[in-house]
Amino acid sequence: MSVSERYRQAWESYWRETSDAPGDAIWDADPSLSAAPHLDLLAPHADTSLPIVDLGCGNGTQTRYLAARFGRALGVDLSQSAVEHARRADPAGAAEYRRLSLTDAAAVADLARRLGDTNVYMRAVIHQSDAADRRPVAEAVATLLGRRGRGFVVELTARSKAVLGELAASPGGPPPKLRRVFDHGLRPADAADKEVPEVLAEAGLEILADGPTALAQTEQWPDGSRVELPARWFVVSQA
Repeated sequence: MSVSERYRQAWESYWRETSDAPGDAIWDADPSLSAAPHLDLLAPHADTSLPIVDLGCGNGTQTRYLAARFGRALGVDLSQSAVEHARRADPAGAAEYRRLSLTDAAAVADLARRLGDTNVYMRAVIHQSDAADRRPVAEAVATLLGRRGRGFVVELTARSKAVLGELAASPGGPPPKLRRVFDHGLRPADAADKEVPEVLAEAGLEILADGPTALAQTEQWPDGSRVELPARWFVVSQA
């Protein structure tokens, strides 16, 4: 089995075994803790009359929020099961959803032709992609942006791996939502901190703004407080 096929199957099995219940995925935080503050950072740089594409949309929680802020929102994911989750959660059709591999340059280019210049929202995709796929993922962002689009990219930092290690060492072992991530062979916080801006630059992207943040999770520490993973955000355009 190729690396890419192993990666696709890992995500397919994860989403196939995830319920439709909000928050069942560890990263499925309410948009008030994710897309909303992220768009506050993107908005000063972006033309909101353009569409927005949510790359790695999962079950579409953030995509549906984006649809209320942009004229058109499209969520794409490597996993068909994730896309089906997103469609079930959006019976009114506020957004659109389709399966897409960000490493399929021809398919990404075809989508860019169909949409024209578009904004991009990408939350925690590069850090858990296979090393060889990280630059193609960043190149997909550049292709979709065109000249007028702006992108918001947020990625876990290396410190997140230590935080997840602490969580896994909780009394009784990893909590259920984190255990499922490990059971399906997913690898959070796998990219070095310096790699993300380097990959963005190599893909022809200019960093317009960036800063530290934390990604809220739906899992809790033993004391009941919310797990938050250290991260860094970037607003990007084509260079």
